[in-house]
Amino acid sequence: MKIAYIDIQNFRKLKSCRLALTDKETVFVGANNSGKTSALDALIKFLNHNSNSGSRKILAHDFTISNWVKLNEIALSWLEDENEETISDWYQLCPSIDIWIDATAEDVHKVRHLIPTLKWKGGYLGVRLIFCPKNLDDLKESYLFEYNAAQDTVKAHNRTIENDQNHLQLWPKNLREYLNRKLSSHFEIKAFLLDTELFKKSLTPQDIPRESESLDSYPFTGLFRVDVIEAQRGFYDPSAENASKATGLSTQLNEYYNKHLNPTDLPDENDLSALEAIDTAKRTFDSRLNESFEDALGEVRRLGYPGFNDPDIQLSSLLNPVDSLDHDSAVVFNVQGNDEAMLDMALPERYNGLGYKNLIHMIFKLISFRDAWLRVGKLGKRRTAEDIAIEPIHLVLIEEPEAHLHAQVQQVFIRKAYEVLRRNVRGHLNTQLFVSTHSSNIAHEVSFEKLRYFKRLPSDHNCPIPTSKVVDLSCIFGEKSKREPVLAQTAKFVSRYIKTTHCDLFFANGIILVEGAAERMLLPHFIKNHFNENQSLNSSYISILEIGGAHAQRFKPLIDALGLPTLIVTDTDAIDNHAKKVRPKRNSDYKFGSDTLKTWFNLKDLSLDKLLDLPPSHTTKNNVRAVYQQGIQVNISGKTEEAIPYTFEDAIALTNISLFKELKKTTGMLKKMQSALEEKTAEKCCDLLFDALGGEKARMALDLLYTVEDPKNLEVPDYIKSGLTWLDEQLTQSSLDHIPLQAINSAEER
Repeated sequence: MKIAYIDIQNFRKLKSCRLALTDKETVFVGANNSGKTSALDALIKFLNHNSNSGSRKILAHDFTISNWVKLNEIALSWLEDENEETISDWYQLCPSIDIWIDATAEDVHKVRHLIPTLKWKGGYLGVRLIFCPKNLDDLKESYLFEYNAAQDTVKAHNRTIENDQNHLQLWPKNLREYLNRKLSSHFEIKAFLLDTELFKKSLTPQDIPRESESLDSYPFTGLFRVDVIEAQRGFYDPSAENASKATGLSTQLNEYYNKHLNPTDLPDENDLSALEAIDTAKRTFDSRLNESFEDALGEVRRLGYPGFNDPDIQLSSLLNPVDSLDHDSAVVFNVQGNDEAMLDMALPERYNGLGYKNLIHMIFKLISFRDAWLRVGKLGKRRTAEDIAIEPIHLVLIEEPEAHLHAQVQQVFIRKAYEVLRRNVRGHLNTQLFVSTHSSNIAHEVSFEKLRYFKRLPSDHNCPIPTSKVVDLSCIFGEKSKREPVLAQTAKFVSRYIKTTHCDLFFANGIILVEGAAERMLLPHFIKNHFNENQSLNSSYISILEIGGAHAQRFKPLIDALGLPTLIVTDTDAIDNHAKKVRPKRNSDYKFGSDTLKTWFNLKDLSLDKLLDLPPSHTTKNNVRAVYQQGIQVNISGKTEEAIPYTFEDAIALTNISLFKELKKTTGMLKKMQSALEEKTAEKCCDLLFDALGGEKARMALDLLYTVEDPKNLEVPDYIKSGLTWLDEQLTQSSLDHIPLQAINSAEER
């Protein structure tokens, strides 16, 4: 048994989205403010019923904000006594999640209360949890009482003053403001069974029929256990100024004991017996403590910690008479490895690195989650009759595990987390791990098929606020089992390439695809020095991917799915009729070899001449634009002529002729280009530049960055500049993640 899908509706930016879950790990990725945390919060708030993961209440701010327009309108109709709505009308506006469980006929005894018909022989079972009014009439009555009382008070106040401009408003001025305070009094989570046949026919969440009755109790008791590791994890530091201190009787007794009775402070003969007893008890208890934790600590050691230079972990009890009223066990780090004789030299926990401390903290959390689920040890002996059965599904939710973990430890954690959760777990029990992250290191460590990308959607006439949807990255090349051979090879290439190089793609605001190392090195330089800090391009997170000229089009399904503004910087790759590379010229019956332009933009039938004069609209498709070398007006020897670059490198040279001529101590490719620019004619200059392109292009880019005194003097080639300007405009447009409050405010003010 497992959870196959979760639909989240009307929860913050998640107006309606579906999460397809894997059998093991499912990792939520996406740019800032894309909805990853909202999705995890929705799961925590709806599903942590009777779990030890803590409690998070659903708040008025968790409603999709545009829904308050309709809800406030309903409240207005109450004032006029014209409302005809029923509780089912609220179901379309309140936060909800649909849980689709994939079970077999053998699980019937556990899911019998979820089976909608006697025809069910195994497969999907659906339940919707809706946070909605407990009793609509009670809500209406309570709201009208408070609203009318406030309005009567305001009217009475206005009659006593002469100022007609008085705008006094008392709580509640509308339903939203009322529920900001009273939500928990009037709302609760209700559960409804869903129709499996409708689920199979449509990806759209189904409506709850008006005659439907909610279930009498929480439907997932005994089916799954939910545990959570939250993003904000605190670590106690005794030296911190804000460290909390107890103020009760025990603190006072300890202080008195420390001042007057402490046997360790200048001990005399009367104290020796007490000190000897404490020392004996400490050694005995430490031995037992380390034996008891051997299995758990062994799991941490199997993660690769401690390494060659890392201190080993041992447990040491704190049997200090001063703290006898507040007894704890403490973790110490033995700098001499497993040498117990050197335990006196061990360092307290706070002296070890925060990253390792956080790793150990989370691994112990996972171990404790697992063992509590399985009722290991004495916990199993204390089970009651109601707690006798182990839940068949264990859900573990982790928010941003990268907090306080450096890159290598992030990779170790996500690689081993599921393995820790499954140790000693019997096969018929299932564990599903959900992780939200903004770390490319974590995304790097999981397979492409386990990533779920949260894609931001702009507001439109259907929804007045920006929302998000979830893209299942395992399906962007089609179902794995049904892929055609060519598409299967493309999917393999893209997933392997992304995994080995550029997982930051999934957290970017925009993407730039380039052909070579020179572009990859110089484009950030151009953005920094030629786009001011107030422009979107300079303040956005841009992922620059070096993919070569023959592979950009392979990324088209992924780029289309992500929907991010994407600039492709490509070369025309001019060729003659024999497919030989040539220096681009007009009126020479040349063609172009760019696979990107041919395939992505369907320009394969164009000649080079037509391509050079093609307007930008022909190489712009949805969120993607391609730019390439076009004619540059240059002045070589007092005469202005057109020069057509072959690659990015000679385009740089032809755009910065004066700068190149002034460079000192040049070598390699840069020196050859500098010499070419000394020629008397554009024809000869371009020939020599073309010949120089066989050099080390990356070295040329590095030489430029090193040699040019003022980086701002290095001008951007026109085709690159036009592409970056377009990308800046697209980023500005997509960053307008504002809420059009006019409609909402007008409804609230009425």
